[in-house]
Amino acid sequence: MMQLQSTLTCPHCDHVESFDMPTDSCQWFLECPACHRVLKPLPGDCCVFCSYGTVPCPPVQQGDSCCD
Repeated sequence: MMQLQSTLTCPHCDHVESFDMPTDSCQWFLECPACHRVLKPLPGDCCVFCSYGTVPCPPVQQGDSCCD
């Protein structure tokens, strides 16, 4: 069963918050609600959910190597 929500931890201020993930695209950037720094994927990851979330993005959950 695909999970559509992931809890992200900001690597800059350790703020933790849950977000709904898009099912039709990758989320390449996300502004932290606490420190307002823009999160970007780590090298080798396709999106911020794969880098900083508790659940990878829907395409990766489906077995795709990366988002289109």
